[in-house]
Amino acid sequence: MLELHQKLSSLYSALIVAERLTYERIHGRVDSTDELIQLMRSDPWFTWLRPLLNLLLRIDQLLDDDAFDITPEIVAHLVAEVRALTRPSIEGDGFERAYYEALTRAPEVVLAHFQVTRVLPAKAA
Repeated sequence: MLELHQKLSSLYSALIVAERLTYERIHGRVDSTDELIQLMRSDPWFTWLRPLLNLLLRIDQLLDDDAFDITPEIVAHLVAEVRALTRPSIEGDGFERAYYEALTRAPEVVLAHFQVTRVLPAKAA
């Protein structure tokens, strides 16, 4: 679970960088980390990233809580969520579409996506 969390964190970081660059091309330079954080919290441009952030935060809580057992069922559920979130689609206008567009724009996102898929357990037949 720790390795998956690390790879998801890298993917999230790559997505932030890619979205920031695209945002800056359209709206102008983001001058500071504080400004970027504020944009991520309030600007609709970045809202599509929230499902991935929420998943990362839930995994953080599981990993940090020593009193909580991470059962195979919990792992299977989280893996299913990761698979669902990392399924890009040219259709629609939600997370899948924005993720598809980020993959087409940024090689770093493609690499991070590949790293996430490599640590996911194989699907049961």
